[in-house]
Amino acid sequence: MGYRAASMDWQIIFTLALVALALTAMVRELAAPDLVLMGTLICFGATGVLSPIDTFSGFANPVVAAIGALFIISAALRETGALEMTLGRVLGRFTGTRRSMVRMTVPVAALSAFLNNAPIVAMMTPTVIDWARRNQTAGSKFLIPLSYASILGSITTVIGTSTILTIVGLVDQAGLPPWRFFEPAPVGILIAAAGLLYLIFIAPSRLPNRMDAPEELDDRTREYTAAMRVTEDSPLHGQTVEEANLRNLPGLFLVEVDRGSRVITPVSPGQLLESGDILVFAGVVSTIIDLQRTRGLEPAAKSELLTSLPGGRNRPMVEAVVSASSPLIGQTVKQSNFRSVYDAVVIAVHRNAERLQGKIGDIQLRPGDTLLMQCAPEFMRLHRNSRDFYLASELAGARKPNFERARVSLGILIAMVLVVALGGIHISIAAFVAVAALIATSCITPSQAREAVDWSVLITIGCSLGIANAISQSGAANFVAAGLVGSVGEFGPMATLVVIYALCVVMAETLHHNAAVAIMFPIALAASEQLGVDSAPFIMTVAIASACAFAFPISYQTHLIVYGAGGYRFRDFLRVGLPLDAIAAAVGLTAIPMLWPF
Repeated sequence: MGYRAASMDWQIIFTLALVALALTAMVRELAAPDLVLMGTLICFGATGVLSPIDTFSGFANPVVAAIGALFIISAALRETGALEMTLGRVLGRFTGTRRSMVRMTVPVAALSAFLNNAPIVAMMTPTVIDWARRNQTAGSKFLIPLSYASILGSITTVIGTSTILTIVGLVDQAGLPPWRFFEPAPVGILIAAAGLLYLIFIAPSRLPNRMDAPEELDDRTREYTAAMRVTEDSPLHGQTVEEANLRNLPGLFLVEVDRGSRVITPVSPGQLLESGDILVFAGVVSTIIDLQRTRGLEPAAKSELLTSLPGGRNRPMVEAVVSASSPLIGQTVKQSNFRSVYDAVVIAVHRNAERLQGKIGDIQLRPGDTLLMQCAPEFMRLHRNSRDFYLASELAGARKPNFERARVSLGILIAMVLVVALGGIHISIAAFVAVAALIATSCITPSQAREAVDWSVLITIGCSLGIANAISQSGAANFVAAGLVGSVGEFGPMATLVVIYALCVVMAETLHHNAAVAIMFPIALAASEQLGVDSAPFIMTVAIASACAFAFPISYQTHLIVYGAGGYRFRDFLRVGLPLDAIAAAVGLTAIPMLWPF
């Protein structure tokens, strides 16, 4: 104890200087946040500010494990198509910007309360872009609100965002009463409601109106002919072409419907679809892949060929160009016995400057034809250098979701939420039980589960918890809090709360939001102790302020996802995000002292 008292002064100076250096490194983007924070933490351990146990105690915090498990749960919902089933069809027809904004933002915010918001935004971004193109409206009017809605929803529970989960870990670490599942909900719901009203009624006029040039199907576009079958249990059965969202797809044209002995062409928007129909499309490869992922459609190649193909649902999609020396030349796909020779099924065929007619199996192949194939996992290894093909390349993102498991994965998610919210089970235990159930029910494979974890986020959070330890144990938190209370404390706890909120927002906007939590949590806790008031409103302020950062695109992963996709400029985020920052601050600073009195 005597050593710590004697060494307190140098530790405070060293801690504040090292934190300042870390902040500078992150602002100037000298390295990724996880690397900066890891280096900072190691420095605290190497200089004796933290013991070895305290240095790495953040990585032993159950919250870090919980966040890793939640990544896997989100991936399982994506792999089973549950996200597409719940969110992918919410937009419907364009009936005005405000109505469409309601249909998008409200469900996204609701689901983001229970899932990591990054995969939700990643899944919805191409969906929103395609929907905007079909309806001849600007995707830039919707992508920033998509990111903002996911953040607004995430602050209503403890599992919606890693920022609040980090607070949960720090609360446990400090020995304070543990947070319940809906701990931030009273203020989070108010901020979310105010924010959604802003996105619906005010934000559209502040968002840019940037329309992409439409893709035209002409000689210059690499156009495939593809045939898809409406499955027996397809939700598309009984729907019109327009109701099934198969009309006006970007870069895609429905050429004909083959119904046994009857061929329907041209295809009207009101044409009813039936199970067993073969739909012949002409379109660009990206949209053909989207068809492959559509529930109720399967490649029109004989189903027994597809089911017998090795690799299960993990079969890759490959493009290959038929060479001049290929034995396939002059034969139709059916005559070539393609499945037996190559362990692959031809999904679509592209021939330069020619729109191919008829079924895939009846197309006579020529040199230079590009084949889009669903293959056995070994195809690339066996045929990459084959003389039969000039070029073979695997396409990313083409795996068809396992829709049969979608309801199972949703049920497991709901069960997890219920046991945490009502049963008092810690989120880390419940999340790992959910992961085990998802793997056991084949909603996700073990290899996919390992790949789903974003290790940089876990490193950032584990280091943040350790740095918060250093700021607290070195005396730096008390030192900064004393200065803060001395400056504004005479105006009452509310003035201190306002300053803490402002500092958190500035750090969250310019740095990493978890870094803002790590630095400000011990300072806020020390400030409440020096003021002699309850710490609850100060801790909640740090949680909300650090999560509600909307003005800078670099502040949140979801912002970065939509930044390039929407063709945005930095000032677009400032123009829309700064008012939302102000709304969140006004609602939060009004509600928090009322809901958690000093």
